[in-house]
Amino acid sequence: MQSGLAALALVRPRVAALSGVSFGKGVRIGPDCEIALGPAPVRRGAIVLGDRTRIDRGVLLHPYGGRIETGIDVYIGPYTTVYGHGGVWIGKDTLVSMHCRILSSNHAIPLRGTIIRSLPDELRPTRIGCDVWLGAGVTVLGGATIGDGCVVGAGAVVTGDLPAGAIAVGVPARVTGYRG
Repeated sequence: MQSGLAALALVRPRVAALSGVSFGKGVRIGPDCEIALGPAPVRRGAIVLGDRTRIDRGVLLHPYGGRIETGIDVYIGPYTTVYGHGGVWIGKDTLVSMHCRILSSNHAIPLRGTIIRSLPDELRPTRIGCDVWLGAGVTVLGGATIGDGCVVGAGAVVTGDLPAGAIAVGVPARVTGYRG
């Protein structure tokens, strides 16, 4: 793993990337991506992309003081957004389809009379195991853990933990079976 662009990384036009982002060998980043450490003046956190990770068109990766890390051979599909406030880990050989959202924080729900926006984020680490497939438009909420080998159907919202090998669909995502 190298800091900055690895010698063999392929980065397409119109990619905004800041120093402090680590790219493994053979990483490919499509056009119109934003891989940044957050808005000025609070640029901090870390992004680590494992070897041969492929980031498709229009992906947003923002750690906002947390950490986003992928294993090797991860694919992140077009127009996916990953916010790493509380930390996001995506295991090797995982496929994240188009238009997914992966979050790692939430807002508290205060008593009436308190402005929601005035409260700090609740940081909730999110873990996605190895050999996982997230279908198109899946949302993974902060604090969720998706076990190795899971398949999550298109449009599902993962709010908690999914055991290894589970097939889950719906809002909220529910286990409907297991990979054979």
